[in-house]
This record gives sequence, structure tokens and C-alpha cells, in this order.
Amino acid sequence: MADIVSPGKRSEMMAGIKSKNTKPELVVRRLLHAEGFRFRLHRKDLPGRPDIVLPRFMTAIFVNGCFWHGHENCALFRPPLTRTEFWSEKISGNRARDARKQSELTDLGWQVVVVWECSLKGKNKLPYGELAQLLADSISNEKKCHHIRGRECS
Repeated sequence: MADIVSPGKRSEMMAGIKSKNTKPELVVRRLLHAEGFRFRLHRKDLPGRPDIVLPRFMTAIFVNGCFWHGHENCALFRPPLTRTEFWSEKISGNRARDARKQSELTDLGWQVVVVWECSLKGKNKLPYGELAQLLADSISNEKKCHHIRGRECS
């Protein structure tokens, strides 16, 4: 199927997609602050430049968009039907980089929490109270890597 907008307009639309301070990231920050957690943002000295860092708990939080990070079995991730080779390489590259940076963080003694976009929006989103509890539990847990997903995502 052909794109319904011109290449120039598509380029403009894609350029408008933010990588920092996204709506899902702001929701997670509000929940953490309401639970009494204090944090730093986008620390450049840590691998992967985590979205949220809780130094006291040695915890790095990434808020991942389901499309950009290729969240498997998720209603919010559907591979594009055009330029499939480009998008396949792009998304698999993002996944490989995510895994590498998370591994580097855990090797440095940091705990990693990944909050997927589907836990914050869409038909499978978690209630804010449940999400806040999962975040708090993940931060205080000894496990090295946690993934918080929407209800029906595996």
C-alpha cells in the first residue's frame, strides 16, 4: 500500500517525534515523584543514557515506545508494510543496542527497569495505581532487569 502523504510531509512528521520528555516518560516521572522517589534525567555518563535514574537505588529506567523498540506480541507494535527491509533493520538494531546497553548497566551494578508504552496507553494499559506499585516493587527488588508491560503483552 502506498503512503497517503507526500515524502516531504512524512519526513516532517517523523522529524517531529521526540526522543526525550515524551508523554509516556512524563507519566512515569509523575508516578515516581508521587510515590516519593527522587531521580535524575538522561544521565550522559551511563550506558544508553537512561530516561530516568534513581542513584540512591542504583536503578536506571527506560521508557520504551513499542514501535521503535519492536515490542513483540504487542497491540501497539505493527511492522510497517512499506520499506520493510529498512524498518526491520532499524528495529532489530534498536533491540540489539537496548540489550547491549542494559547488559553494560547491569555489569556496572545497576538495576534496569524497562517500562513499555503499552503499559501506559492503549486497550491493555495498566491502572496508574497498579503501575505505580509495579514500579516501586521493581525498584526495591534485587532482580537485575524488569520489564513492565501492558495487560495482554508477553
